Amino acid sequence: MEIFGINIAVLIASLMVASVPIMLAAIGELVVEKAGVLNLGVEGMMIMGAICGFITAVHTGSPMVGFLGGAAGAMALSLVFILLTQVFLANQVATGLALTLFGLGLSSLLGQGYNGIKPPRLGDVPFGPLENIPFFGRVLFTHDIMVYASIAIVAAVWAVLKYSRAGLILRAVGESHDAAHALGYKVVRIRILAILFGAAMAGLGGAYVSLVRVPQWTDGITAGAGWIALAIVVFASWKPWRVLIGAYLFGGITVLQLNLQAAGARIPVEYLSMSPYLITILVLVIMSSGRGRASLNAPAALGQNFHASR
Repeated sequence: MEIFGINIAVLIASLMVASVPIMLAAIGELVVEKAGVLNLGVEGMMIMGAICGFITAVHTGSPMVGFLGGAAGAMALSLVFILLTQVFLANQVATGLALTLFGLGLSSLLGQGYNGIKPPRLGDVPFGPLENIPFFGRVLFTHDIMVYASIAIVAAVWAVLKYSRAGLILRAVGESHDAAHALGYKVVRIRILAILFGAAMAGLGGAYVSLVRVPQWTDGITAGAGWIALAIVVFASWKPWRVLIGAYLFGGITVLQLNLQAAGARIPVEYLSMSPYLITILVLVIMSSGRGRASLNAPAALGQNFHASR
């Protein structure tokens, strides 16, 4: 089925791939913010995941090991954020911004000499005859394992936050760290674990960009995806399933503008290129205006440092 020369099945399948890096980074940041920590260093962690995953995959010949390397690289960078905000109680906003700048610079340094190299290819999951089902076969059964893993991670985070004791404790720390501490919970330890999980997800998202989405290394390859992930957490009102919808919305807009360019749409390329970011800004403005539900659903202790002796 085609509309204006655009194959709808291919469009949907492409948006599922395009949304993976943002979805992973956003669901990780959602967990971090649910714990009451605001980490604006998602972009820096994503690009560190991109270069560490790329280097690991190139030298090992395994894209799956590359994803582990990407997660490890982002988690290593997040240790700086943990040290400054959870130990020295530095301002979370300023530290997150500094983390992004540091990550961008360090990734550029590490990436010297890797331009023009192709990483090992991550194959699609074999579904056999299911791939031949009209329309749905192309949409649902022609993807690599990370596409399905990203959806599974969103489902797992939703289930843990909603139904498990660990999720209840995490949400309690994000709503009132003093009350959680009074009940005997280790607030700093819980927040550190949440930050490390968020970093691992951002690293996986960054590695997906350099290994699958754009299988090469160039400086600034994440192109602001970390900032979009931060915006999607607000758009989703800190709800996991809305993160999935927001990621697909952004991925769909990104893929659609590329398809419109390929179809020869009489719209300036610059307008099409900026459309995903413009739509994201408009959504944030609408969701945050007045007494919007997004602002009411934010964790009460978001961005507040905790010290047991206070």
